[in-house]
This record gives sequence, structure tokens and C-alpha cells, in this order.
Amino acid sequence: MLGMKKYPKDYIAACRARVEANLRAYRSQVGKAPSEEFEARFFNDQVLLLDYMFVHRLTGSEGKDGNPLNEVRVLCNSLLLNHGKVQVDRLPGWPNSASSGMTLPPEKSVLKLKAGDEVRLSEADFVRLSKVFFAELEKRFG
Repeated sequence: MLGMKKYPKDYIAACRARVEANLRAYRSQVGKAPSEEFEARFFNDQVLLLDYMFVHRLTGSEGKDGNPLNEVRVLCNSLLLNHGKVQVDRLPGWPNSASSGMTLPPEKSVLKLKAGDEVRLSEADFVRLSKVFFAELEKRFG
């Protein structure tokens, strides 16, 4: 597939609905006290899904200024290529592990994670991140 400069509004809405359905399913199954391990695994995987639904977004349109789209990209690369530790720069031997010139200042990011921090999202983290991710996606790609 070619890189995407725009996504159809109905596709974005369907993806948002999928994320919301996953949240409802999680909430109905875990009760009031999910284990921290299950919660982190579930929501880390939800970040991977979030990114994959829009994996072909062009980095030129996405920008490299530490926005929520960048944050999701960094989190996914960190989970998949850096043993779940936050990394923004390219990893040796993994030329596609980061976009050159991308920044993600912790103070500007949604989750405030720093390089080397472990990625372990809670439900609240994911809800905050997914809301701003979709807002930024609609602004830049809608």
C-alpha cells in the first residue's frame, strides 16, 4: 500500500468505534480490579492496534514535533523493537525503528515517558492517548 495523506472519515470513525468497543469489552470482563500485569499487556497491545490501523500514514504529513501520532509511533517501536523500553532514536541494525529528526519531549507528550522508561499503559493512559491520537489524526489526515 502507498503512504496515506488522507483517510476517509468513515474509516477513521470505524477505527474509533473499534477502540471504544475494545474498551467496553475490557471493562465488562475485568471488574473493578484488573491485575496491573493484564492491564498493561492489554493496553500496550491496544496501542499497537491503534498504530496499525493507520500504519501507512506519511511521516511528512504526521510531522516530527512530538505530537500524539509521533508518540504512538514511538511507543510501538519501543514495544516491538526495544524490549518495551522507550526509545525515540533509531536503534542500531533497525533502520525503520524511528523517523529521523523526530522529537518526543516528555513534557510535551501525553504519557510523559522518558527514554529508557518501561512502556506499561494503564486504562487511563490509553484513554487519554487514544483521544488525542484520533483528534490529531483527524486534523492532519481527515
